[in-house]
Amino acid sequence: MSRLRSFVFLLAALSGGVSSRIGPVADLQIVNDVIAPDGFTRVATLVDGVFPAPVIRGKMGDEFKLKVIDKLNNQTLDLATSIHWHGFFQRHTNYADGPAFVTQCPIIPEESFLYDFQVPDQAGTFWYHSHFKNQYCDGLRGAFIVEDPNDPHRHLYDVDNDDTVITLADWYHYLSTNAPAIPAFNATLINGKGRFSGGPSNVSLAVVNVKQNVRYRFRLVSISCDPSWVFSIDSHTMTVIEVEGTNVQPLVVDSLEIFAGQRYSVVVKADQPVANYWMRALPPAPPTTPGAPPTPSAPPTPSAPPTPSAPPTPGAPPAAGAPPTGFAGGINVAIFHYQGAPNANPTTDPAVNVPVSKIPLVETNLHPFVASPVPGKPTPGGADININLQVVLNLTERLFDVNGVPFLPPTVPVLLQILSGAKKASALVPKGSIYALSPNKSVELTIPGGAIGGPHPVHLHGHNFHVVRSAGNSSYNFNNPVIRDVVSIGNAGDNVTIRFFTDNPGPWFFHCHIDWHLNAGFAVVLAEDVPDVPSQDITTDAWRDLCPRYEEFINGTNSDCN
Repeated sequence: MSRLRSFVFLLAALSGGVSSRIGPVADLQIVNDVIAPDGFTRVATLVDGVFPAPVIRGKMGDEFKLKVIDKLNNQTLDLATSIHWHGFFQRHTNYADGPAFVTQCPIIPEESFLYDFQVPDQAGTFWYHSHFKNQYCDGLRGAFIVEDPNDPHRHLYDVDNDDTVITLADWYHYLSTNAPAIPAFNATLINGKGRFSGGPSNVSLAVVNVKQNVRYRFRLVSISCDPSWVFSIDSHTMTVIEVEGTNVQPLVVDSLEIFAGQRYSVVVKADQPVANYWMRALPPAPPTTPGAPPTPSAPPTPSAPPTPSAPPTPGAPPAAGAPPTGFAGGINVAIFHYQGAPNANPTTDPAVNVPVSKIPLVETNLHPFVASPVPGKPTPGGADININLQVVLNLTERLFDVNGVPFLPPTVPVLLQILSGAKKASALVPKGSIYALSPNKSVELTIPGGAIGGPHPVHLHGHNFHVVRSAGNSSYNFNNPVIRDVVSIGNAGDNVTIRFFTDNPGPWFFHCHIDWHLNAGFAVVLAEDVPDVPSQDITTDAWRDLCPRYEEFINGTNSDCN
C-alpha cells in the first residue's frame, strides 16, 4: 500500500468547505477568529467566523442589502474594513463599490455599513472580498452567485447549487500586517481545505461529491491574493459555459489556468467508473528567470496564537520564498468522490501519476454566447480614447509605477472629492494616478507585460471589457473576443489590449489583482464622466458619516473604538 493510501480520509460534504448561502439580504459579521484550515493555527479575519466566507446568492433583478458589521478586535490585524462586490457594475451606486479611499472610507470597529445595490442585468459567478490594505489575504473573501432564471445553458447541466461552488485560495502562515518583503503563500486551499509542504498528513482534504452520469455546473472562483492555478479533474473533461458573468459558447477543455479574481463555470459529467479521482489546483513554480523577484533567505515569523488556549502549531511553515508546488503529500489537491466509491483517497499517487493536459484552455478560444460588438473601430488604437499603461517595479522604492507614478491612496476618497465640488479629473488626487474618461466613448487600454512579479492579472471596476488581444498572442480579435473583468497581461513581449464603453459615471479602480502588488502601487483610477457623477450616483447619510468616523478612529478620538 502506498504512503498516500495511508492518509486519513475525512469525508465531508462540499458544503462543509463552502458555507451555506446567505442573501440577497444579509448581515455579515466581520470577526477575528483562530482557524487552522491546513493544520497551521493562526488568527484570521473572517465573515461570520468561517473560511471561505459564506456564499452570497440571489437572482438577476434582485436588490442586495448587505450590512457589514465590523466586530474586529485583534490588534495585530487591521481593525477597519471595506468590502468590494467583485464584478458588479454598481450603476448609480458607485458609493457601494467598496475600494477604500476610492469610493469610501473604511468601516471602523463596532460600527456597520449597509451596501445596498441593484443587479438588474447581470448573472453568473462573482465574488466579494475586503478592499482595505491586504486584509482579504487574512481570510475575508468568498463567492457571490447570481442566478439567471433564463440561463441559455440550463439544458447542459443537472445540478447547480452551493455544493457546486469551488473556491481556490492561497493561505499564509503569517499575517498580512507582518508579511515579508516578497510574500509567498504556504498552502492552496480548495473550498477552505488543504495541506502545506512538510505539514501534517492527516489534515482533511476537500471532497466534491458526485453521482455517476449526472452533469454538474461547477462555479470555479479564484479568491486568490496572488497565485494562479492550473485546475483539472483527473480523467474528466470540462465544458466552459460562463466567464465572469458572461455566457460563452461551450468550450471543452481538460485543464484551465485561473488567475487571481477570475471565475469560470464549467460543466462536468460524472461519466467515469465509480471511484475517487484527484481534483488538482497546481500553482506556478517559483520564478527562476533573470529579473525575477529574489527569494528571501529566511522564513517569515509565523503569527503567535491570540490566546493561550489556541492549539499548538503542527510543523513549521515553509520559507516565504517556497510556495507549495507539485502534489507530494497531498498538497494542491481535493477529492472528486463518486457516490458508491470507498471513503478513501484515490488509488493513485497524485505526485507520480500526473496527467498531461491535451486540451488546455486558451483564452482566444473563448467567445461570447451572444454577439457583442467591440466598441470602437476594428483596428489597434481605433477607440475614441486610447491609453497605454506602462508598469515597472521601482526596486529602490519597492513600488510599482504605472506610467511613472505609483498609486498612493488619498486621505479623501476620490468619489467624495467629486461630490465635494471637483468638476474635472485634473482636480482630483492622487496626482498622476487619475485618468479622465469622457462619457459615451470607446476606450482602449493597452498594458504591456513584463513587469517583475508577473504575469499580472488586472481588474476593472464598474465595467467588463472585450479582450481584443490576449497574453501569449500577437493578433487582434475585433469580432467576437471574450468579455471578462480580470485578464492576465502576460509576460515580456505581450501587449494585452482591452476595450469598453463609458456608460457608467464614477471613479473606477483599475489595478493588479495580486493584492500585494495593488498595495504596492499597481493601480490607477479611471474617472468616468466626472461632471455627471453628482446627478448619477446616489449616496447615503451613512456613507457620508464614514470618513469623519474613520478620521476620529485613526486619530484616537473615537471613544467607542479605543
